[in-house]
Amino acid sequence: MKLTADSLAKHLRERLLPAYLISGDEPLLAGEAADAVRARARAAGFTEREVHFIERAADWDDVRASAANLSLFGARRVVEIRLASGRPGAGADATLGKLLAARDPDMLLLILAPRLERDAQAADWVRSLETHGAWVQIWPVDGTRLPAWLAARGRKLGLEVSEEALELLAARTEGNLLAAHQELSKLTLLAPGGRVSAQTVLESVADSARFDAFQLHEAALGGEAARTLRVLAGLRAEGSEATLALWALARALRDLWSVRAGAASASPWQRQGAALARAARRAPRLPYAALTLRAARADRMIKGRLPGDAWEEMALLAAELCGRAVLGAPALPLR
Repeated sequence: MKLTADSLAKHLRERLLPAYLISGDEPLLAGEAADAVRARARAAGFTEREVHFIERAADWDDVRASAANLSLFGARRVVEIRLASGRPGAGADATLGKLLAARDPDMLLLILAPRLERDAQAADWVRSLETHGAWVQIWPVDGTRLPAWLAARGRKLGLEVSEEALELLAARTEGNLLAAHQELSKLTLLAPGGRVSAQTVLESVADSARFDAFQLHEAALGGEAARTLRVLAGLRAEGSEATLALWALARALRDLWSVRAGAASASPWQRQGAALARAARRAPRLPYAALTLRAARADRMIKGRLPGDAWEEMALLAAELCGRAVLGAPALPLR
């Protein structure tokens, strides 16, 4: 069975399965999902909890030894296994497959893992867990869905957040849901009557946004000029490699060209699929020769073969990718 962070609560009200896998790279949502499973297990009489950290193959021996021992006083227990990697190796197939097949009514398996890549999802232990239990995949909340996520969180905390305040709060906490949750909790103490205005956010919320190259690619592909420049500036402020930022912009340029040529395939990722749909509307009008020249100039600046600030050149490239007119690029030297 596959579940999402949103459907897990309803599922747990109706039943409790013998095993749960929670995977993803969003610590706040993964932690809340694990807490929900633990709370439901305690209510069902699982009063003991064992935690195992799997960092090397030998760590599986401790899991097998623990499972073979009877719990003290015969209490029901939660065996929590935390994987350091999404590819735990053959030990996971052997150990977890055996534990799941045993169907011990006094043991509940809770497995916490990073995001599983596509090949890791086909592992025997994952398939076995889907058969005997549930897999909760945790997905990041992207910038377009973040205001709605913040509004829902705010309502749970008794806050009435204005639309302008939501947009400002999203801009200051994008990519950092833990900071977003903390800021909302702080606003419950600072906002008079639970009403949060843009001014309240400006006065009390720190800029805790975190960005990565994939967010830059998605924003540029979707033509979101303001967000693209904000992500690019955030990457620069965080000390990210300029090469990585240029890779994201160059990838967006290639994807736009593929859309124009009709060669772009549907993306398995919902966020990128939406960005591709927006890209289709402007892809035929973009000056690809000038964009390629701008990317080449930024690359030479990064390598020290051309004077100038590579980040500023990439800002111009980002704006042009989003369909905004900027100053024309100087000719690229042949050497």
